[in-house]
Amino acid sequence: MKSKRRLEMLACLLVIPLLFGLALPALGANAVKTKTTEAAPATADAPAAETPPPRDPAYAAFEDGRYLTALELAKKAAATGEPTAHTLIARLYAEGLGVQRDLKVAAGWYRKAADLGDINAKFALGLMFAKGEGVAKDSAAAAQLFEQAAKGGSVPAKYNLGLLYAAGDGRPQDAVKAAALITEAAKGGEPQARFDLGQMYANGAGVQLDESLAAHWTELAAASGLSDAQVEFAVMLFKGRGTLIDKSRAAWYFTAAAEHGNPIAQNRLANLYAYGVVYTKDVVTAAKWHLLARKAGVSDFRLDLLLGTLKPEQRAQADADATQWLERVNPTP
Repeated sequence: MKSKRRLEMLACLLVIPLLFGLALPALGANAVKTKTTEAAPATADAPAAETPPPRDPAYAAFEDGRYLTALELAKKAAATGEPTAHTLIARLYAEGLGVQRDLKVAAGWYRKAADLGDINAKFALGLMFAKGEGVAKDSAAAAQLFEQAAKGGSVPAKYNLGLLYAAGDGRPQDAVKAAALITEAAKGGEPQARFDLGQMYANGAGVQLDESLAAHWTELAAASGLSDAQVEFAVMLFKGRGTLIDKSRAAWYFTAAAEHGNPIAQNRLANLYAYGVVYTKDVVTAAKWHLLARKAGVSDFRLDLLLGTLKPEQRAQADADATQWLERVNPTP
């Protein structure tokens, strides 16, 4: 896979991480300043331990899946001016948890929370403006909210703001500023930011071209399980680009990405089995991965020719293996 492909995506796409997969902070004053009871002095047998902070009732109800209770408690907290209570209410409406999904209502609650200074709400509302969900699409407003959230320490906000600068969407196009923000997000642990930063170093976009740093950041993204990064780092390992050649390790990353459904990885893995590279030659396994990659839209003429050389029982086994894999990763209810 060409590393240039991801760079081109940076210039034209807004890749938005999932806010709703992140845990919201506990609600109420105790979420900001939590007092702990004084513990007994440590002994050789028993180290001192802090008393865990109490769970906020609304947040606890949300965590337990009692969404209507969470909504009722959050509304009471919101009435006292608690910012994160507004954010929790917004999330319930945004995801339709315990209530009818209503993005406009969610946006209203996020806006109130953002006005009260909640960082998660600023980021969430920025996403809504970026995508035009619940509000009219407005990249400039999204950028402003991302910037506010980024100043408050939000790693995803830094990443998304960097993408807006990279694309010149809502902010003047500025590759250097984009790289600086994406670097902050990468250092903050955002996997997609790490992958994108690796591509920036590989292409000299906003940073000095550096294949070693490209491999470094791509490896970190790959280690987090990002399949596109796993494919890219595997290619680096095969070619010794920015890192030492290690075909066995490259094959491991191709396998991991293929098992996660990445069609490029499935194609590369099929070739490894077809030609006996790293793995023992196995035409049936090669055919299985080729069939899966081809079904996902990745064609390979040489592997199509391989299919034509299989014995009927080999082709039947490859078809069965591919079907079994699909059923395993996409089980029917």
